[in-house]
Amino acid sequence: MQGTDQRAYDRGTTIFSPDGRLYQVEYAREAVKQGAPVVGVRGEDSVVLAAHAAERSALAVDGDAEKVATVDGHVAVAGAGHAADTRQLVDLARQRAQQERVRYGERAPVAELGTVVADHLQEYTQTGGARPYGTALLVAGHDGAPGLVEIDPSGATREWRADAVGRNASVAREQFEDDYEEELSADGALALALAGLDAAVDDLSVADVDATLVTDDGHERVEEQRLRAVRGS
Repeated sequence: MQGTDQRAYDRGTTIFSPDGRLYQVEYAREAVKQGAPVVGVRGEDSVVLAAHAAERSALAVDGDAEKVATVDGHVAVAGAGHAADTRQLVDLARQRAQQERVRYGERAPVAELGTVVADHLQEYTQTGGARPYGTALLVAGHDGAPGLVEIDPSGATREWRADAVGRNASVAREQFEDDYEEELSADGALALALAGLDAAVDDLSVADVDATLVTDDGHERVEEQRLRAVRGS
């Protein structure tokens, strides 16, 4: 009987185990750990998102592996885990960002966008017949000041100076803890982001990095030439 009870906790999205765990949320976190790494670094006046986006096949169309998505002119999002789940959450964030512009004529605060997405994720940890989203997001934006928010599959959020999600994220964070400095320039934040990816990915090629720089003026995709320059290779 004990084995049957254990399987019930294992299958049920909304059922706590006797030791207070939601197994399906933990499985979602495991899915995140299998995803290609994504890092974010907050500088003095900018935020960098960088993702490992290696093509799976030589037949794939160039640029189809972009992992950093535009939410609004001042916000970008990248995720590790199930790409389709990430896409759904990006669409949700885009809708909220546009609602803010239509209703108030202003940019949505980065933290507020993060909370909207996190609330949606949390609902899927307590809804029967559904599963948690198998993705973790880094939300980077500038709404008067640079911000970087991580959103966990459970719906928990936290602001970071530098963070990583996905495969070998803990290794990238150790790199950040060793090398992060206050008041990083844009190029300094880019260099640190690449160092984090270097730590997480064996034989990292700059050609396989999708990076976006967010400032008060908006965001731009960072070209390979600039990545090579700040990396020193």
